[in-house]
Amino acid sequence: MKLSNKIALITGGTSGIGLEAARLFRDEGATVIIVGQNPARLQSAASQLGDGVTVLRGDVSKSAEIEDIVRQIGEKFGRVDVLFANAGMGIAAPLESVTEDQVDTQFNVNFKGVFFTVQKVAPLLAKGGSVVMTTSFLNEVGSPGLSILSATKAAVRSLVRSLGAELAPRGIRVNAISPGPISTPFHGKLGLSEKQLNEAAATIEDQIPLHRFGEAEEVAKAALFLASEESSFMTGSELVVDGGISQL
Repeated sequence: MKLSNKIALITGGTSGIGLEAARLFRDEGATVIIVGQNPARLQSAASQLGDGVTVLRGDVSKSAEIEDIVRQIGEKFGRVDVLFANAGMGIAAPLESVTEDQVDTQFNVNFKGVFFTVQKVAPLLAKGGSVVMTTSFLNEVGSPGLSILSATKAAVRSLVRSLGAELAPRGIRVNAISPGPISTPFHGKLGLSEKQLNEAAATIEDQIPLHRFGEAEEVAKAALFLASEESSFMTGSELVVDGGISQL
């Protein structure tokens, strides 16, 4: 059991990679807390994961709500051993169509949400704790229509290094997983039509050296590695799980 007696907090834990990580972390012995903001997905995740997982509603783009979540965790559990800052979103739009609101929305969730989650949780992080953030293969490649999403993920990659250096004296490690194209509901939230999604998926699949999309379970296993003592001498790193699309 790689996470026995650990308290693990996962944001964006109601679907896709976050949900699979919650399931895996639970099976590896952790006491798991997941955070999401969609009531239907929260209820579905709670049903799938069972009574042993704590489900909290909150919007990570609002620092006051993060503070409330952290307060609840502190009162009930007293500490956090693993923080998986996984919540994220994206909006696809070509350069000419990007609006200020789209920029603000994506940075509020993908960057500010990650930063303030770490900031608010930091006082509860135990020595030897692990912080894992979700970046993306998009921080290494250019993808038309995804300029803002890509920029937010590049900012998170930088944050991993900066906060890794800042938290190292406290014995806390900070690393990232960088998923490639993964078969999750995320792609359906980009604002594309079904036809556009299918066309984009076919094009992307042709570009992946392994010629398939990844599965959420495969990324969750990478997150588990970074969360556990198996990666005890790693900090500031990014573990790429992308079928080779950004590497080959």
